[in-house]
Amino acid sequence: MTNTIAVLVGSLRTDSVNRKLAEILRDHAPEGVTVDIVDGLADVPFYNEDVDNPAAVPAAAAALRDRVARADRVLAVTPEYNGTMPAVLNNAIDWLSRPYGAGAMVGKPFGVVGTTPTPYGGKWAHADAARSARVAGAVVVEDITISQSAVGVDVLHDPEVLGRLHGAVRALAEYEVAETAA
Repeated sequence: MTNTIAVLVGSLRTDSVNRKLAEILRDHAPEGVTVDIVDGLADVPFYNEDVDNPAAVPAAAAALRDRVARADRVLAVTPEYNGTMPAVLNNAIDWLSRPYGAGAMVGKPFGVVGTTPTPYGGKWAHADAARSARVAGAVVVEDITISQSAVGVDVLHDPEVLGRLHGAVRALAEYEVAETAA
């Protein structure tokens, strides 16, 4: 198993628990798997078709597309903001969805994990991210969606939580996209 998983972190906060989880997953990736945290999402302008043309794609958006295009899989590690995915993650998926039908995520296995300090663990954000990624052309791997509540659980050190998250990375890395009949 050799592949690269591009990770989109839905929180821009330096001390974000979800960023720390992404770093743990990167630092303890299965053998043969590179977990590449795509930084710079704060620099990607809000998607605007007026500025998305081949002659002048903003540098941060072009870098995002390039990193994800070079990856074999995509993983969102995200909290939930006001019952949905953070704007920075939504914006990244918007940029990755273009050009329509040929965006950087088309055909790539996609998973979403993360935690929030609520009893729901981010399940609405994760469902929205999966739906948006599917529309962008990704192959959403439903079995690895993990929405973990951080209420009463130290998600950065709990062996059960970390085991499930590492299992999600392993499952995403091993996932085989079914060939479609021509």
